[in-house]
Amino acid sequence: MLNRVSLRQMEYFVATATHGSIAAASAQIHISSPSISAAIAHLESELNVQLFVRHPSKGLGLTAIGTLVLKQCEDVLDQSSRLYEIASDSSDVMQGALRVGSFQSLTAMIAPEVIFGFSRAFESVDVEMVEGDQVVLMNKLRALEIDLAITYDLTLGEDIEFETLATLPPYVLVSELHPLAQEKAVTFEDLAGQPYVLLDLPMSREYFTSLFAKAGVTPNIVARSRSEEVVRSMVANGIGYAVFNVRPKSNQALDGKRMVRVRLAGTHRPMQLGLATYKPMKQSRLTRVFMERCRAYISDQYIPGMSAASFFDPHITAP
Repeated sequence: MLNRVSLRQMEYFVATATHGSIAAASAQIHISSPSISAAIAHLESELNVQLFVRHPSKGLGLTAIGTLVLKQCEDVLDQSSRLYEIASDSSDVMQGALRVGSFQSLTAMIAPEVIFGFSRAFESVDVEMVEGDQVVLMNKLRALEIDLAITYDLTLGEDIEFETLATLPPYVLVSELHPLAQEKAVTFEDLAGQPYVLLDLPMSREYFTSLFAKAGVTPNIVARSRSEEVVRSMVANGIGYAVFNVRPKSNQALDGKRMVRVRLAGTHRPMQLGLATYKPMKQSRLTRVFMERCRAYISDQYIPGMSAASFFDPHITAP
């Protein structure tokens, strides 16, 4: 069950039950109403129960089973909080330095809530974040320059332990004026000949080009960059389309121009987002506690700063 219901979903459910409506919960915890609704729908689906009934004049009310589930969720969240309190009481665990590697295209979304949220929770811990591409992160793991990395399952090697936390399928990003922007889904055959902007990071580029190769299509690469934001800006300005796995909630480039996320039809190898550690290095209890935080905050149901895998741009309508 813990693999199918996340702590974050429980928090959204408890907030809604406490405040009596999704809108009120959204305002209190600063999470969008659709995200809260999706979390509650997921809980109801997994448990096969109805948690709320809607009263026209009073908002949402808990069902009888909803009241019981609420109590259990509150207990689980309380126990989760106590995990950090127990760890905090141990001076040999919660003091010292923690060196966290972060894949550079993930950092803007993951770091504030997961990495620096941990340092705010434990003020005596000195958290150092190291950004880099996959080659940089793997080299630093092997050189014992970082304790772990939040990254992808790209060419890891037998000496690297990898734990998958979430799956990120590929999708196509185009400008809102692109001919494919109105499509519900596209294939690699649809992209053949279209100008392509490549996210040109070591191992990432091999992953993206392998998707085209498997489909028997040669991409028409017209521009490339190591920066996700530069690629997004080129896409927004009509230079070409891009293929991504990360799913920023914003559909605007840094210059304000809009982009559209389009589903990639068919079955394609996703990126696995997770935790990489160096097998010969024994993990400290501090590192293990941080890894528990990552497991609680990153899942297929919720990734900080990202939209759901099933979300595509609702402002685009068919002609």
